[in-house]
Order: sequence, then C-alpha cells, then structure tokens
Amino acid sequence: MKRIVALLATCATAVGLTALLGPQPAAAATGCKVDYTVTSQWQGGFQAGVKITNLGAPVTGWTLKFTLPDSGQKLVQGWNATWSQSGSTVSAAGIDWNRTLATGASTDLGFVGSFTGSNPKPSAFTLNGVACTGSVEEPPPGTDPDPGTGTPVGVNGQLHVCGVNLCNQYNRPIQLRGMSTHGIQWFSKCYNSASLDALAKDWKSDLLRIAMYVQEDGYETDPAGFTSRVNGLVDMAEARGMYALIDFHTLTPGDPNYNLDRAKTFFASVAARNAAKKNVIYEIANEPNGVSWTAIKNYAEQVIPVIRAADPDAVIIVGTRGWSSLGVSDGSNETEVVNNPVNATNIMYTFHFYAASHKDNYRATVSRAASRLPLFVTEFGTVSATGGGTMDRSSTTAWLDLLDQLKISYANWTYSDADESSAALKPGTCDGTDYSSSGVLTESGALIKSRISTADSFPTS
Repeated sequence: MKRIVALLATCATAVGLTALLGPQPAAAATGCKVDYTVTSQWQGGFQAGVKITNLGAPVTGWTLKFTLPDSGQKLVQGWNATWSQSGSTVSAAGIDWNRTLATGASTDLGFVGSFTGSNPKPSAFTLNGVACTGSVEEPPPGTDPDPGTGTPVGVNGQLHVCGVNLCNQYNRPIQLRGMSTHGIQWFSKCYNSASLDALAKDWKSDLLRIAMYVQEDGYETDPAGFTSRVNGLVDMAEARGMYALIDFHTLTPGDPNYNLDRAKTFFASVAARNAAKKNVIYEIANEPNGVSWTAIKNYAEQVIPVIRAADPDAVIIVGTRGWSSLGVSDGSNETEVVNNPVNATNIMYTFHFYAASHKDNYRATVSRAASRLPLFVTEFGTVSATGGGTMDRSSTTAWLDLLDQLKISYANWTYSDADESSAALKPGTCDGTDYSSSGVLTESGALIKSRISTADSFPTS
C-alpha cells in the first residue's frame, strides 16, 4: 500500500482560540478555531495539518504558536506560513496570501516533524499572543483521517497506466476532470481553504494541477519556498479527496534540458516527501518548444529514475514536442513518439490545446494517437493559444466530447482570477470567499464548471 497512516487516538484536536487585533480589551477579542491533525507517521517522524478558522472580526497579520511536548519533537519543515522553532515553541506566521483572514475564513498550514519515543500532541496554542481556550475533542477510536470513499481519491485510490488508459485501483479505465492553477508565484491568494473547498465540493473537481513555473520569478528564485508551497497544495488537495498533478512548468527556454539539474533536485524532494500518498501525479515538463523529440526523451529518461527511486508507483506525465502538441504545432505528429517512446513504464504523454486556435487537425491527431499512446490533457483553454480572445464554445464542446469519449483526463487553464479570458474567475474574485456562484464565473468558467461538475461514475468492479 502506498498510504502510510497513523491511526492515533490523539491525531486530531479542535481547540477554541482567542485572537486580538493589536492591544485591545479582552472583551474585544475575536474567536478562532484550530484543527490539528496528524495525517501520517513513520519511524521517527510525522506530518501534521493545522487548519485555522477565523470566527470573529477580520484578522490581519497573525502568528500561531504552540508548544511541542518534551519527547524530542522537532520542527523539520513547514508550508503555507513562515515557520520557526525556539526551544519547544513553534511559531507559524501568515504570509502575503493568507496573512488576512476575513470572518469565517480558514487557512491550512502543515509541517513535518521528528520525534523520539512517543508522539503526543502539541499544547498551549496561542494566536497573536492570546492563550487558547476550550476543550480538546478526541476522535473516535480507529478514525481514519483519509478522505471518505466518495471522493475521487477515496474511490479510485492509487492510479496506474494500463494499456493506453489511466486506471484506478480496480484496474478499470477512468477519466479525471479538473482545473489547473495559474502560476503560483502570481496567484497564490487564489489557492486557499475556501477556493479548494469550492473546487472539491461545488465544482466537483477530481484534480488540481499545481502550475509551478521554473523561470518567470518561479522556482529558480526560491527553490525551498516553491517546493514547500507545492507540498502544501498537495496536502490541501489530498484533504479534499482530489488528485494533485505537480507541474514543473517549463516554458521559456523551451528545451527542458536547460532545467535538468533543477528538475532532478525538485522531483527528488517532492517524490521522497509525497511517496506515501495516493493522490500525486508528476508532470515533468510543461510545454517543450523549439526542441526535438529526441532531446525531450533524453530529459525524461534522466528525470523519471529520480522520481522512481523515491516513488516507484506514481504516474508520470511526459511533455511532447511543439508546446505539448504531439509535434503537430511543429508540423509533425504522434508517430515520432509511437516509434521512439520513452524507455519507462507507468507513464503518459501530454497533449495541450486551446480551442479557438487548435481545431480539426489537432483533434484528428488525438483520435489516432489515443489508440497507441496513453494521453493526458494536462492543460487546455477555451480561447486562443495566447490565453485571450473570445471563448470558442463550439470548438471547446467538440474537444470535451472527444476527451470524454476517449476517457482522456484533463485540466482547464485556469482556476484563477487573472485578467484574461482563459481564467475561470472574474478579476477580484480571489479577494473574497465566493468561488462558485454565477456572479464570479467568467463565460469560460461557467462552461467548464458545468462540464466537470457532472457525476464521474468511476467503475469499481
């Protein structure tokens, strides 16, 4: 089994907190709830999630503190906050995209810790210096923190490639339908507890593609920070029963070999950290361009073993030539991949399209290739290849009908409020807490939500 879960009686607490916005009388204190959950444990280490929910007036600039027990527990790394440890006290301070919590808003944090001996829960939670109040609620004995069986991950479990299909734990072909983030360096505020709750529950999305740009103020500027942010989003998707597609978003320069060393470092880290999870899929190069299939293949055959050394079971997706068009945008076609496939197992090949720019000849290529290659549309848009212009409803519908027919999984670009017609959300949406109503959806967002929110009917026998 891939998932390692500690079924501990002390794995979850729900604690009432009081938070102050600066020096104020106690009567003016605001309420806050913290849920602390041990999500997995192994010899000498564990992973925990911390969810803060603001129950009072808006809070701007918060610091959560708690005390680790005297059992050799130490903070190893954390995400979605600035983490530090002094003695037995751990501090987590809000960062730019979650430092303000509106009334009723939540934010998910998490950390990896080490321990010797037993592993009791932390204590003495405080928020902005105010001691936690309230009682501890223990879960029923044997409670499993995994998502329920009704979620995409709960039903399908660990995925694998069988023939030309993506298959679930029952060895049956399935199709995943979901959304891609925009660049997390630009739109971090769009990916929070409220937006991911909406994506999982209202949109009924099966997956979240996490677009981590390597250049363009991305990973290369802060490898540790971006790795941590990706891991945090993986956990947030997992908590909601969604698959997480980790996208090493290489675009310029188009030769993925330019980032080969960075890719090895990044994937060694995230694969080791997430190997026990059932919900992770790796996309090792977003849109190779201006480069031969042979060069892309050589890159893949160096990166895949790095992932496999830590995570032997996860599905890995390989980019293709011509901005992941199977070479069509470069005047080629799928035969170059069919005749010279990547030397690895349990892999799929990427295909991207933008409906207003890529039409019948691209659809014909996918129709042919789907009988020879396992394909995954990790990115597509309803508009032109620039990300702008008018939505092409007719072409988008033709594409989605084809992908449904062929059981090809897909992620739409983008679940963001970018000021471009490819975005699913209207500008300014990510400043609020509504990510689902008709008032915040663009024309593209309304169409895609209507498609992916229909029942999946995943086969289980």
